[in-house]
Amino acid sequence: MTLKIGIIGCGGIANGKHMPALKQVKEVEMVAFCDIDLEKAEKAKEEFGVAEARAYTNYEDLLKDTSIDVIHVCTPNNSHAEISIAGLHSGKHVMCEKPMAKTSEEGRRMVEAAKETGKKLTIGYQNRFRTDSQYLHQVCADGELGDIYVGKAHAIRRRAVPTWGVFLDEEAQGGGPLIDIGTHALDLTLWMMNNYKPKYVVGNAYHKLSQTKNAANAWGPWNPEKFTVEDSAFGFVTMENGASIFLEASWALNSLEVDEAKTTLAGTKAGADMRNGLTINGEDRGLLYERQVELETGGVAFYDGEGSDPAVLEAVSWIQAIIEDKDPVVKPEEALVVTEILEAIYESSKTGEPVFLNN
Repeated sequence: MTLKIGIIGCGGIANGKHMPALKQVKEVEMVAFCDIDLEKAEKAKEEFGVAEARAYTNYEDLLKDTSIDVIHVCTPNNSHAEISIAGLHSGKHVMCEKPMAKTSEEGRRMVEAAKETGKKLTIGYQNRFRTDSQYLHQVCADGELGDIYVGKAHAIRRRAVPTWGVFLDEEAQGGGPLIDIGTHALDLTLWMMNNYKPKYVVGNAYHKLSQTKNAANAWGPWNPEKFTVEDSAFGFVTMENGASIFLEASWALNSLEVDEAKTTLAGTKAGADMRNGLTINGEDRGLLYERQVELETGGVAFYDGEGSDPAVLEAVSWIQAIIEDKDPVVKPEEALVVTEILEAIYESSKTGEPVFLNN
């Protein structure tokens, strides 16, 4: 079986992740490319498309093509829901880049659309497909950590503010590092804990370093006038079963502890730490131990090919889920909880009050 795929949004994430990964999946053909900048769509078509591929500037025109089986939504956050819902109702399976949506209400409408149409919907959390993530998830699923009651989600950059595109635009993105990279760390933590029932959230989002002029930055100084999102944010989540999750995210922070898309877990039997390699720690026969996990070899259960690029593994798993009619690794209901928590942190920061969920 060969699935025909349309790419909506031909910017950085499409060129850096989705299209190169799909190019390595033998069961797919990229047949349509859409971007408000026709030149970008044409360039993507020439580099990644089949001979008869088409380029569009309006995603609605692309969705009218009934031969397309799947779309990948790679646009700014504020259009994720609109395009994904339209795609589902046009009879197509949808891979939407993270975060799921700008707001939790939009995310809920995406989940509802998937249920109504019977089409598959997944969100681009490729960090689940890293070798250390796959190994740790199996450790957690096997109960080796016991009851995991503390999780820390790490997404800290010292000075790496993305200064291109719409990353600094709150209207287009809905937020900064929290919704951009904090979302990956939170997704990993919830997935490892297998706990998607938050009770309440408190948090703070800061605009401290964003107003610095001529600041040192990996991608050059940012314009303070255009930096309308937070530069760092921190949240504390209490789950319905009493478990605690601490989330830290920054693009710019005076910190030497930098880790991105990592989690630290503490359970009743053992703990795990993804920072500086994967380490399992615990107590055995009255002695404390630390076990560094060697991750040089081995793959993941669903993929028997060569290589371990998480983006490729994500694409392979997603396409197999469609062909074999099974749930994707990233279920939309799980991604919705991530969005609900992120939104609650922003709300708590604005009001100074805890935000209760699922009431």
